[in-house]
Amino acid sequence: MASPELHDWPASDPKFRRSEVSAVVGSGDAVWERAAGDVLRWRVKTASGFAVDSAAPVSPGDRVIVTARLIALTVVEPVEVVSVVDEPNRVGFAYRTLPGHPVSGEEAFIVHRHGNEVHLTVRSLTRAAPQQPWRALYPLLRVAQLIVRRRYLRSLR
Repeated sequence: MASPELHDWPASDPKFRRSEVSAVVGSGDAVWERAAGDVLRWRVKTASGFAVDSAAPVSPGDRVIVTARLIALTVVEPVEVVSVVDEPNRVGFAYRTLPGHPVSGEEAFIVHRHGNEVHLTVRSLTRAAPQQPWRALYPLLRVAQLIVRRRYLRSLR
């Protein structure tokens, strides 16, 4: 599981491709307050070019449709929020993919402090979705994930 509440992420199921990337968002209390609020309102996704069908703060059990548009192609990504963390120095959430999503797995977005610095960490566990055409397109989706992760890391700056 891509658990946002865990400071150290333990080894995972070898059937999934694991990724963890982090970037500095900024520093100071004002940056912390903004980033902590934004992460719980899907800002990492929306500032990275996705549409999200909910404006409410994330809550465990929420089922949300995330949509990506690429030229004339619309990709629908159904997800379910599986955990939320809201601590004084660590805020974030994880979701799992639902049937119809282009990949199978989980993703977490975590804003945390190290001294005065505010960081965003993105964790993911992914593998090919069971359904076609996504299963066949998985190698291309892995390339797209690399591009999107870079967008995620810039999203809260």
